[in-house]
Amino acid sequence: MKTAASNINLSINFGQVVDLVKQLPYKEKIKLSEVIRKEIRTSIPDDIILTHFASEKTLGNDWLSIEEDEAWKNL
Repeated sequence: MKTAASNINLSINFGQVVDLVKQLPYKEKIKLSEVIRKEIRTSIPDDIILTHFASEKTLGNDWLSIEEDEAWKNL
C-alpha cells in the first residue's frame, strides 16, 4: 500500500482523531492500522535506546552496593 507523502498541519486533539477514526468504514480502519504499525516500526526514537544506556551506569551505582545486597539477601 502506498501513501502520498504530504505535510498537513491540523489543529485537532487526540480525542478528535479518535472520533474521526470511529467514523471510518471497517476497511479504512484496517488500512489506517497498517499505516500506524508501519510508522511505529520505522520511527523508534533513538532517545529510548540512549536513555537505556545512560540509565544503566546510574542504576548500577545504586544496585551494586553492599546496602543493596543486604536488602535483597532474603529474597
